[in-house]
This record gives sequence, C-alpha cells and structure tokens, in this order.
Amino acid sequence: MPNLAGTRSRIRRVPMLRRSRAVWMSKRVWRPRLVFWLGALAVGLVSVAFAEMADWAQRMFEAMASHLGPAALLVVPPAGFALSSYLALRFFPNSGGSGIPQAIAARHLESDADRGLLLSLRTALGKIFLTLLGLLSGASIGREGPTVQVGAAIMLATGRLGGMAHARGLILAGSAAGIAAAFNTPLAGIVFAIEEMGRAYEARTNGLVLSAVVLAGLASLALTGNYTYFGRTDADVVTASGWFLVVACGVLGGAFGAMFSGGALAIMRRVRRWTKGAPARIVAVAALCGLVVALAGLLSGGTTYGTGYEQARSAIEGTALSPFFFLAKFVAGLASMVSGIPGGIFAPSLAVGAGLGSTIGLAFGLGSSLAATLGMAGYFAGVVQAPMTAFVIILEMTGNAGNVVPVMLASLLGFGTARLVSGAPLYHSLSRNFVADILRHRRLMEQKGSAEPKG
Repeated sequence: MPNLAGTRSRIRRVPMLRRSRAVWMSKRVWRPRLVFWLGALAVGLVSVAFAEMADWAQRMFEAMASHLGPAALLVVPPAGFALSSYLALRFFPNSGGSGIPQAIAARHLESDADRGLLLSLRTALGKIFLTLLGLLSGASIGREGPTVQVGAAIMLATGRLGGMAHARGLILAGSAAGIAAAFNTPLAGIVFAIEEMGRAYEARTNGLVLSAVVLAGLASLALTGNYTYFGRTDADVVTASGWFLVVACGVLGGAFGAMFSGGALAIMRRVRRWTKGAPARIVAVAALCGLVVALAGLLSGGTTYGTGYEQARSAIEGTALSPFFFLAKFVAGLASMVSGIPGGIFAPSLAVGAGLGSTIGLAFGLGSSLAATLGMAGYFAGVVQAPMTAFVIILEMTGNAGNVVPVMLASLLGFGTARLVSGAPLYHSLSRNFVADILRHRRLMEQKGSAEPKG
C-alpha cells in the first residue's frame, strides 16, 4: 500500500500549492471579501426596510389627506417641503435631490475625504429620514434614487472597514445593488451600473458589481419573496396599430421626458444662482414648490401625491387612467425635483409614462396595459437618457418577456427623441454641480488652513 502520509508531505512541499494554500488561508484575502459580502447583504436589508417605511409614509399621508379639508392640504406640503429643505441644509448636507448624481460625482472625485462629503453614513441616514418626510408631506418623489446613494455609502464604508482600495468599484457595486434590491430587478441593477453610473465602465469591477447585486438581491428575496414591481401583464403587439402605438409612445414619451429633464435643469440653474449663499431663499423655494404640489394634488383629486405606484400599476393591469393624469403628475414631479428636497424621480417618472401611455392608448382605441408599458419605456428613457436601463427595468418590473422588441424600440425612440430635444443627460449634468461644490469646499478649507498662523 502506498505511503499516503509521505505523499501528502511531498504535495505540501510543492511551491505553487504552498503559495495557493497560503493565499486561501490568508486573513488579508478573506477579511475584505467577508466585509464586502456583509456590506452587500446590508444594502439589501436596508433597501427592503426603506421600501417598507416608504410605503408606510405614503399610507400615512393618504390617511391624513382623507381627513383634512382643502385648506389644510394647501398647508401640509409647503410646510413639509420647507422643513425637509431646512433639515437637509442644517444637518445633512449633500442629501438633497435624487442621490444618483451624488454617487456619480463621488466616482469622479479623487480623495476619500471628498467622497465622504457625498457618501457618508450620516448622509445616507439623513437621505432615508428626509425622503420619508417628503412622502409624509405628499411630495411626488420615490425611494429608488435615494437607495442608490444609500447603497453606495454603505459599500464605501464597508470597503474601508475591510481595507479595500477600489473606491470607484465599491460605489458602482453599491449603486447597482441599491437599484436591484429596490425594484427586485437584478439585471436592471447591472445594466444601470454599466450605462448610467459607469459610462467609463472598468472590466475589473465586474466581480464587485455582480457579487453585490446577487447578495443584495438574496437579502431582498429572503424578506419580500420574488415579485414583479408593477404586477404582470401579458399584453403584446400583434397588429399594425400596435406598432403605431409603439412609435407614438416612444416619440411622445421621449419628447415629454426631455421637457422634464431640460426644464428641471434650466429652472434649477436659475434657482441655484438666485439662492447662492442664502439658505432662507432655498427654504422659501422649497415651500413654493410644495404649494405647487399641493395645488396639483387638489386639482387631480389626490392622485398626484406620492410615488404614483398605485396609478402606474393599475394602468399596467388594464385600468385606464384619467387622460390628464400624466400632465398633473408631470407638474408635481417637476416641482418636487426643483425643490431640492431628498427624493428620487424613478417611480414618479414611471407613473407619468404610464399615464401618458394610457392617454395615447385611449386615443388609439386600444387598451391601457400595453400602452402604459410602452409609455413608461419612452418617457423614462427620455428623462434619464439611458435606453438600456429603461427597457430592462420595465421588462423586469412587468414580467412580460414577450414584449422585448416593442419595449426596446419604444426606449430607443424615447432616447433618440430626447437627444434631439435636449442633449444634456439629467443625472450627469446634476453631478457636475456636486463636483464643483466639493472642489470649491476643498479650496476654501485649504485657504483657511494656509491663512492660519503657524507655530
């Protein structure tokens, strides 16, 4: 019988195997991986908790609105917007808006200190709290964009704890995991990381992104189960009029989407110039935007408050929306974004797109289910100018694998139309403001440091 002990001894003496064993057993290798995996799981858990709290906040506002008269409903949104704006300025700087521009800006910054101003755990906590406050005030906002900033902040913090040096990859992974867990759309999380967050996507971050999306998705599935965000639809394009509907939803959706993003950027530039260095003016603008949201809500019978999830889902499932719902929701979403309070535009944009598609479907004499799906694709692609993310996220959210080509075409037409109308991508244009603010802050700190007497 061969001497097994001697054979094992000789194998252990082979240099390559010794090095391999040392690598696998090395604490330096496993500690960063374990910390990273725990961070990805944390993103999933926080995303699910955030979603539950956001749903609760919206239900609370709806319950409150049902007991308040029109006069009170004209007061609640402006007061809530003003409070949210003040708290963001005073306690949680850089928490305003969607959160996606902050994550994009952080990837362009070089120093950890600069990134920390945009993606700290304190900012993430403030983002969650103030987004909930916005929903409690009737703001037309969503939690998906904020989840990106929160996910990026968690991954950046856990990466530092584990001694990982790839800050840009960690931000990308956290952002993708946030989208995947927020919508239960893992493919959309990956595509979003490549198309919208990355733009200059590094192949070496593949493993980070995939691992983060899988682990965050597993955490979400364990708590909420496998579901489609907007339910399921089997509506498909089977006639020539259906293909005309695809073109109409793509082109009109892209045009309205470009009007939203271009209008928001133009108004926010003016607001930024007028409020520069004057916090009181920033709060006043937020209160005025809250009044616009209140008026839109009253005129629409309360349908434009909040995320618009229920309206979009009902349209996807075949119930036509009011022909003017998309216009009122467009105004409420625009005002909420211009206000600068924390809150995203994903869900409200999908609601506007569903409403626009429903209206186009009524004009064509077709059902709302297919039209709402195509309207979401065209409008969302027009707003964010990310067609791959648009069609993947909508296909995953509606569970309609038979509509791949029509939804893809509507997204492409929406993107192309938006590029003709407004060439500025929304999130990347906003991210440049954050980069400029951080660089200005750094120069100010350096000037103060050099001005202090030495010795």
